[in-house]
Amino acid sequence: MSEKLAHILYVEDDLNLGFVTKDNLTLAGYEVTHCSDGQEALNTIEKENFDLCILDIMLPLADGFEIAGKLRKKDKDIPILFLSAKSLSEDKIKGLKIGADDYITKPFSIEELLLKIKIFLKRSLVSLPEAEKKQFEKVGKYHFDMINLKLNIEDHSRQLTRKEASLLQLLIKHKNEVIKREEILMLIWGDDDYFLGRSLDVFISKLRSYLKLDSNIKIENIHGIGFRMNC
Repeated sequence: MSEKLAHILYVEDDLNLGFVTKDNLTLAGYEVTHCSDGQEALNTIEKENFDLCILDIMLPLADGFEIAGKLRKKDKDIPILFLSAKSLSEDKIKGLKIGADDYITKPFSIEELLLKIKIFLKRSLVSLPEAEKKQFEKVGKYHFDMINLKLNIEDHSRQLTRKEASLLQLLIKHKNEVIKREEILMLIWGDDDYFLGRSLDVFISKLRSYLKLDSNIKIENIHGIGFRMNC
């Protein structure tokens, strides 16, 4: 039986760029659905499921941010890559806060895009040796279900995204130890780019909020170095 092709949603209103990029992605072995405006993409999301999405930001009828928001409501874990001719840091940070996994500024090379796609399609929970794998981990008063990505305390239960769970798992593995920012970024995001560092800060803030019901758990920012989870 042949292996199922990864299905990519590609949203780009520049038809020439869209044709060339889709052609290259298809040649690389991916199934690609190309939409040329935001409304077409929103309609397509309703009907189909995807393994990864590549979104231009500036689109007619609905922009990339709106599409990403809808994607995140449907699937918290799907990798989202933003493409844009704009290099404004505000746009990058907004995209990362919405839940984008990375941001590529036009013009970009097909090789760079293919590498990003490969990284994010392979990404899953931080790998552990088979002997170390287990389903549940205790974090202070919380119980972390690493298989079902749930964080439970008393009668409260929160569903985590895969990236949130990966980051929490990594912090637990190194609890009461300092883990460097660049190490976290390489293990979870596959790169230590500045804007991915800003995304890491957003995810750390989310985990602090999720863990606030146990005042003994602290995720400490070690300035210029990294983070330490004390519990």
